Amino acid sequence: MRQYRLIGLTGQSGAGKSTVSAVFASHGATVIDADAIVAQLYRDRSPCLKTVAASFGADILSADGTLDRRLLASRAFASAEKTALLGRLVHPFVTARLLELLRGAKGVVVYDAPQLLESGADAICDCVVAVVADRALRRQRVMTRDGLSEQEADSRLNAQLGEEIFRRCADIIIENNTDRETLLKNAERACLCAVKG
Repeated sequence: MRQYRLIGLTGQSGAGKSTVSAVFASHGATVIDADAIVAQLYRDRSPCLKTVAASFGADILSADGTLDRRLLASRAFASAEKTALLGRLVHPFVTARLLELLRGAKGVVVYDAPQLLESGADAICDCVVAVVADRALRRQRVMTRDGLSEQEADSRLNAQLGEEIFRRCADIIIENNTDRETLLKNAERACLCAVKG
């Protein structure tokens, strides 16, 4: 029998998920970051990276084998179909790594995963928390955070699941349409609810 409670934390780009993740960590939760796993998988001509290059073009890899993230993003976020394809290629590698990290885990574990629902990893979570925010706010946050143009930000947002899906699939919803202080308060409440079950 496992000795941990797994909380899936998800949401669209720019919703404020990283801030919520930090609140869980401040309460002693172990955080597993799906984006960090992907970054690790994209290094050193890994099987994952080779699989992605086979579908999105060998030119996404430089001569030394490193990934041109901007070029991959421009192709992967060109349409919902291309985004879904990238997910189908990468999710199995990420989930396998997640399961490795969960071996021997104890206490509260938060799986911080933007594509929690798309990967199907929500099925192994005891509780799913989704962070949502209005599109205009998310677009501005993504542009500021990632240095993207409005068109690039819209391409990324358009390729993601709609807010209604996050609302339907989550056990707990955190809205982030005001200020940071309000988000932190809402995250604290959500943390207590998710941990207690």
